[in-house]
Parts: sequence; structure tokens; C-alpha cells
Amino acid sequence: MVDTRSANSEIGRLLDRYVLGLDYDKLDNEWANGLFTADVVIEFPVSRHTGIDGLVEYHQRALAMWARTHHVNTPSIVSVTGDRATLRANMTSVHVHHEREGEMRPHYVSGTCVTGDAVRAERGWRLSRLSFDLIWRTGNPPD
Repeated sequence: MVDTRSANSEIGRLLDRYVLGLDYDKLDNEWANGLFTADVVIEFPVSRHTGIDGLVEYHQRALAMWARTHHVNTPSIVSVTGDRATLRANMTSVHVHHEREGEMRPHYVSGTCVTGDAVRAERGWRLSRLSFDLIWRTGNPPD
């Protein structure tokens, strides 16, 4: 039997660790394997990646478009059914443009609704899907 309170907390922390990792951690295979299943699907409004292979590089390429990023998410609403769960949260993301010849451009800021799925594996809960649906944005995306 699944302790839903413990599962809710563990699954919510997976999203928190993902979000904080984007801004502050070294993205490597240890990071990916601690968060995701082998067949994970990540969906952003502008791109999609399937599988843990290449996931680190996928995130590194996306983050390299920016001088810095800052992601903030709300607590997750988690629903557990056996060894599967869904989650939902909101996120605000600030993307700082690389400086061009001394020119400072306004940050690109977006609000998204994050939905996802998680499964309980031998090593604990792992995210099997994260989808980011754009709600609003301001500023300019990267060139």
C-alpha cells in the first residue's frame, strides 16, 4: 500500500529539484537519473524531448540561449493512484538575455502551467512526463 502523504511530498520535491536544478545545479546524468524514468517525455511550448538519453544535453542547449534563468514554481497538487501519480503546478520563469555590444534587453518572462506524471520505481518515485503549457509571456524570446 502506498503512503499517499509521503508519495505526495516525494513527487512534489521531484518538481522542486528539477526547477532548482535548471538554475543552480550541474546538469548531468546523476541529476537526470535522480528525477526521471528512462522513457521520460518533456514538452515545452517550443520543443519536445523523449527519453533520458540526450536529456541533459537537451536542457543544456536550451539554457545556453540565456545568460541566466530563474524559475519559481508553486507547490504541486499531486494525485496518487497505486504506483502512478499526476501533478500540477504553476511556474514563472525569468530568462535574462545575453548582452549584445553593451545593449541590455528586457528579460523574457513567462508563466506556465506544469502538468506531469510520475511512477514508483525500485529507486523511488520518478517523473515520466513534464509538460509546460504557456499561459502568458512578456519580453522577447531569444534571437
